[in-house]
Amino acid sequence: MRAVIQRVRSASVRVGKDEVGAIESGLLVFLGVACDDTETDVKWVAEKMIHLRVFEDDDRKMNRTVKEIEGSILLISQFTLYGDCRKGRRPSFTQAAEPSKADHLYRMCGKIIEENGVRVAYGVFGAMMDVALINDGPVTLLLDSRKGF
Repeated sequence: MRAVIQRVRSASVRVGKDEVGAIESGLLVFLGVACDDTETDVKWVAEKMIHLRVFEDDDRKMNRTVKEIEGSILLISQFTLYGDCRKGRRPSFTQAAEPSKADHLYRMCGKIIEENGVRVAYGVFGAMMDVALINDGPVTLLLDSRKGF
């Protein structure tokens, strides 16, 4: 499982003309699910997001978590994080999970985050989405469950 995490002042997602999710201060997370991901990967990524100390304290050091600042997470499913561009000119997505598995693990990730007291807003799985954000920093981090165990 891969996640691109951006610290944001605000972020929102639209499908067509409808805003389907929005947050103020917190994390915008693009989440990609691999074909061989399991619940173990989901738990690792969700726990890592919840406990990442990427928000500034009073000394301007990154010491606070999204929960400590009472922030939220906007969680967007993005299978293209498993795009392999090493050969040819068109990415291969053979490592991305098939949609029903990806949707299940994506929703499980959000549920784990919510169960830990952090508000989650969602995109629409499988939809073409317009994502808007105001970066804070900018701070952008990459998580890969295969590199985390």
